[in-house]
Amino acid sequence: MKIGVPKEIKTAEARVAITPAGVEAFVKNGHEVYIEKDAGIGSGITDEEYVKAGAKILSTAKEVFDVADMIMKVKEPQPSEYDYFKEGQVLFTYLHLAPDKQQTEALLRKKVVGIAYETVQLDNGALPLLTPMSEVAGRMSVTIGAYLLTNINEGRGIVMGGVPGVEPAEVVIIGGGTVGTNAAKVAVGMGARVTILDVNPARLAYLDDIFGGRVTTLMSNSFNIAQSVKKADLLIGAVLIPGAKAPKLVTEEMVKTMKKGAVIVDVAIDQGGCIETCDRTTSHKDPYFIKHGVVHYSVPNIPGAVPRTSTFALTNVTLPYALEIANKGYKKALLENKALLKGLNVYKGMVTYKPVADAQGLEYVDPIDALNKE
Repeated sequence: MKIGVPKEIKTAEARVAITPAGVEAFVKNGHEVYIEKDAGIGSGITDEEYVKAGAKILSTAKEVFDVADMIMKVKEPQPSEYDYFKEGQVLFTYLHLAPDKQQTEALLRKKVVGIAYETVQLDNGALPLLTPMSEVAGRMSVTIGAYLLTNINEGRGIVMGGVPGVEPAEVVIIGGGTVGTNAAKVAVGMGARVTILDVNPARLAYLDDIFGGRVTTLMSNSFNIAQSVKKADLLIGAVLIPGAKAPKLVTEEMVKTMKKGAVIVDVAIDQGGCIETCDRTTSHKDPYFIKHGVVHYSVPNIPGAVPRTSTFALTNVTLPYALEIANKGYKKALLENKALLKGLNVYKGMVTYKPVADAQGLEYVDPIDALNKE
């Protein structure tokens, strides 16, 4: 199989979908890897390192798309890339289609085989290709929040851990999954007072156990969310329903009760956001806006700010699945691997992931039925 890796072009995105070790693994399995010039520079990987591992370097993204059977990316394709796709081409990347009708329509029109990292799911519910980026985003959400709380960013002008004689910041985390847990680790380490809300009592019990009582756990409901939001200096949205639009759990009225200069970091923004006032995405170059006196940060690719860590963490988990697709062919790989099959979001003009179909009012086709239609 011919694997193509274009350079990421989303604003301030410097990750890359493959490392030299990944190139070597593909080549040893009899495949060819084509990488756009300088695709790895932002992650500290040179073209020479890729060539040494067996890759071929091409000058433009179009050349990469033209030659490839499977395109590997990090972020969803941007509008300028839509026309590069060809029918039956495999796209293996983060897609986040539910809130993005334009992208969905483009992939359907081009009859792409779109496999989304974020919906590959194991039998136990784990999301192996989302987990490392959730870990990065969770940890960064607190350090970002701490920086935005400074007065130079229009924040409240407070230190997360306080100092002797001065109380620490109140950090409220909505969602106790991977993002929320990693955010709590950093916030606790910085000395903040931390509250985590989640709908799963078993998860709350787990969090209470691993943090040894150093965090407050609350059942997530509208009353508790409203009370917690009001006291928060830093509010982190960490809600995830795999592949679906995030529910708006924090309303605009709740945000209006927050302290002037408090900070919101909505990590769920790549799935539409779970905080109502995060009504637009921002970028690493222009990361926040003020609404109702509250600093809002809604960058959808938080891990892109630390591309070297993120690239290596991501490719550690994506490579085995990508090799399976290349070695078996996408159809056999999908039919034999249930976790990978759940990653199939669009297939040759059909929507094969129900939360995406539901979010956009499109017809849903069972992925096995879609694959067996040919």
